[in-house]
Amino acid sequence: MAVVKKEHIKNAAERVYRYMTESDSTDWGMNIHAWDWVPGVGVIALLHYYDQTGQEDVLNYLTGWVDRNQDKAGRTKVINSMAPFAIFPRLYEQTKQSYYLDQAKQISRWIVEEAPRTREGAFEHTVTEEDSFPEQVWADTIFMAVLLLARTAKLTKDADLAAQALEQVAIHLRLLQDKETGVLFHGWNCAQGDHLSAARWTRANAWVCVAVPEILAEISELIAIPSEIGLHYKRMIDGLITYQNEQGLWHTVMDQAEFYHETSGSAGIACGIMLAIRRGMLDERYKDFVMKALNGVLANIHATGEVGSVSGGTPIMPTIEAYQTIERIPTLYGQGMVLMLLVECFGLE
Repeated sequence: MAVVKKEHIKNAAERVYRYMTESDSTDWGMNIHAWDWVPGVGVIALLHYYDQTGQEDVLNYLTGWVDRNQDKAGRTKVINSMAPFAIFPRLYEQTKQSYYLDQAKQISRWIVEEAPRTREGAFEHTVTEEDSFPEQVWADTIFMAVLLLARTAKLTKDADLAAQALEQVAIHLRLLQDKETGVLFHGWNCAQGDHLSAARWTRANAWVCVAVPEILAEISELIAIPSEIGLHYKRMIDGLITYQNEQGLWHTVMDQAEFYHETSGSAGIACGIMLAIRRGMLDERYKDFVMKALNGVLANIHATGEVGSVSGGTPIMPTIEAYQTIERIPTLYGQGMVLMLLVECFGLE
């Protein structure tokens, strides 16, 4: 396996960062001036980049981004659109501006008190106010909404909010985990009692891989973490590594070897493994799988910083075959997942 020099990783991260923040695209995937889950994942990744590098230009970009877009904040009350708020607790810590704290608390209250829930108690996944997915649980929710709850809980020392975040992690793992392989299905329908098309979609697993170690780290001083959570997470990772291909990547539906390689999900899984190692949830031997994925991801970063082979927006598709029809386009979440992986790998050589 090729050894990747630290400077190569850092240079790639800088290119990916620049491609995100210097783009003037109005396309859905790269429009960072919208307020939705796509730019939300982007700014979450930029905050991660700042936390690891301390680059003041990154923090200034984030505070400027909020200033420019705050009139859009909270207009659309759906789970996916809560993603950008996950940066607010940390921005409050950095700036002490009360706006960030007030918004984090207000949106967290909306999620807990008003967001629709399934009969199982999971937050019902909602994407837009026009579309409804009644009684559906999607893996995406853990990253898009529960991460905010955990970060707000830590900032405000709210044990009840921490318990809400932990409950959602437990419910989602229980409902989505495949008993046979340990990996997660894309979704669950509480009314029908099934996993819909039963796709073992790679990016669904990536959202959970990244979010769970972060969530548990945020709330661990406020509430006891049951050992079952860690066991479920490790079983998921052990299942995922069996699907990693020779290029170090995962196919967009991981058990479909003829489907295309998908970079955002592959980067997210590898990043989650690194986060879990850092949090003590996994041991050091899992770094071998990360290094393999890192090489595969780097091969998909263009000289411009654009990340290639990223699948576009993907609802739960009616059939497994339909996932292969999703086009690959540049997206902020693809850039973001890759940036987070690169940051976590700064110490790998």
